[in-house]
Amino acid sequence: MPITLYRHAVSGHSHRVQLMLSLLDLPCELVDIDLLAGAHKAPAFLALNAFGQVPVLQDGDTVLADSNAILVYLASRYAPPGTWLPTEPVAAAQVQRWLSVAAGPLAFGPALARVIQLFQRPTDPHEAIQRSAQLFNVVEAHLQQSDYLVGPTPTIADIAHYSYTAHAPEGNVSLAPYPRIRAWLARIEALPGFVPMVRSRIGLLA
Repeated sequence: MPITLYRHAVSGHSHRVQLMLSLLDLPCELVDIDLLAGAHKAPAFLALNAFGQVPVLQDGDTVLADSNAILVYLASRYAPPGTWLPTEPVAAAQVQRWLSVAAGPLAFGPALARVIQLFQRPTDPHEAIQRSAQLFNVVEAHLQQSDYLVGPTPTIADIAHYSYTAHAPEGNVSLAPYPRIRAWLARIEALPGFVPMVRSRIGLLA
């Protein structure tokens, strides 16, 4: 039975899972969930994820929600041991740290700034844009140490951060001040199996 990914095409959370599947060369069926029509709140979808959020991964009898949890599952089950998810204690802890950052500052910075533009929410984007700059300053300085967020090779930490960082300009967050971040994005985009997320002509890309 092929893997099924329930997703929304412009969701960065969905894209990080789709990207991981492609990097691992795992065939999957993409099922688009119409968020604007409320399909994520329909009983059939809530049976997959009671929180009513995309993405959801179905792999045989296994059903998983939460993009970061799905990344951990895919790396643990399908990647060579210690590659995308390090087993060395310090490196493993560093990956977990960056996954927490993805669920915190990234989600409430670049991701939120983009959502405000994408769905034309009547929300002041100033704080989200400010949090984005604070986060990117930290990441830019961190990338002086290594090519990727945790060491010299990519991990699921990089995949968790890629989509919303690459698409930050859609939320009026410029990447021009961050040459190391832009170089890091290019390294990810050069990986075999990379698939892009659709770009929206909003924000700085309008």
